[in-house]
Amino acid sequence: MEFIQSQENQESKTPELSNGRANKLAAQDRAFHDWYRFVLSFPPHLVRDYITKFDLNEKNTVLDPFCGTGTTLVEVKLAGMNAVGLEGNPFPHFASSVKTDWNLDADLLSTHAQKIASEASSILKSQGIDDDFPFEKEYKNLKVLSPEAEKLILTNSISPFPLHKSLVLFEILKQHKDEPYYRHALLALGNALVFKISNLHFGPEVGVKKPKTDVPVISNWLLEVEKMTKDLRQIAGKTYPDSKIHLTDARSLDVLESSSIDAVITSPPYPNEKDYTRTTRLESVLLGFINNKEELRELKKTLIRSNTRGIYKGDDDDQWVADFPEIQRIAEEIEKRRIELGKDSGFEKLYSKATKLYFGGMAKHLSDLRQALRPGAKLAYVVGDQASYLRVMIRTGQILGDIAQKLGYELVNIDLFRTRLATATKEQLREEVVILKWRG
Repeated sequence: MEFIQSQENQESKTPELSNGRANKLAAQDRAFHDWYRFVLSFPPHLVRDYITKFDLNEKNTVLDPFCGTGTTLVEVKLAGMNAVGLEGNPFPHFASSVKTDWNLDADLLSTHAQKIASEASSILKSQGIDDDFPFEKEYKNLKVLSPEAEKLILTNSISPFPLHKSLVLFEILKQHKDEPYYRHALLALGNALVFKISNLHFGPEVGVKKPKTDVPVISNWLLEVEKMTKDLRQIAGKTYPDSKIHLTDARSLDVLESSSIDAVITSPPYPNEKDYTRTTRLESVLLGFINNKEELRELKKTLIRSNTRGIYKGDDDDQWVADFPEIQRIAEEIEKRRIELGKDSGFEKLYSKATKLYFGGMAKHLSDLRQALRPGAKLAYVVGDQASYLRVMIRTGQILGDIAQKLGYELVNIDLFRTRLATATKEQLREEVVILKWRG
């Protein structure tokens, strides 16, 4: 996949822990995971490691409260266990739901996808467009996004002709929205959009590369559908537990039943300046999951405050960590350095606030989570050191461990998962797995 190429090219003095070796998606792991996957996803093998270390079996229920695109959920389901996921961003939530829905006949998906493709091709040909060949003539009636939607996506993230063809296909797809194969077909289009049709690149930040004049849309979509049908055929006739994925804020866990969770395996956002909604913005907007700035704003309010672009008036999660000296020290150091460097933009002035809100939100999450955990429940949180805020080091894992201990968890260990190169300092930072146990 394109999104791990940059990671695989990085080298470290400890290659077994470098980004590429530790985070690489192995060929045998592509089933279901490859339907759609975040640039920032942790790898399936890490989930399997902790399923084994936690001695989990088919009787257990595993939660991923920051499930993203469902890496943990897919692995837990493959292991025959009950999986529960929470996600505040609607498109990743949709992706996780589809990636764990294996109750679809592969032939049904394939047959109807071919019919939809044929219909879309006929419409394009009636417009003088052959999807498989670059369109070089002038064409004045291209479909476009609304001005409001256009403002939400990265400039030049998709070229006019591929956008037109994608919207033609999407309009036909929507006519099948009540059919059992619709959600899978829609996710296939989302994945094709990001990695084959658009001009996006990930390194790991999302950006725009040299625009493509044109690119096949329908055939690339069918390739994604074919990938799904192949995976579904491989598990045909087998029985797996259903998964539950909730569209909700991980800081308020009323959707979880009391004492229902045996283990947690997850990777929350890190405290940095990554706006995680940008990673999924194109497919979210083009496929109708986010339609305007107000919907984007409301979405961000349901997420942990991990960056300054997601901070709003009235945010008060920082009260949860008001008595943590290390968090206050880091925030004060960030603010002091900001003043020394003369950094006066609105976002820069929020760096220290973002740090406190992040750890406060995680404290609220860990506090609320306690009612859902069974005594003895084991937890694994994949987090990383950060130095995004004016190069002030934030030892995320150790701080989360301290917060958890104050809330009654046992800090079992902090395992080193991998090292990664910090963009600002060019130093190798630790990415760790914080292992906790709920005493009950």
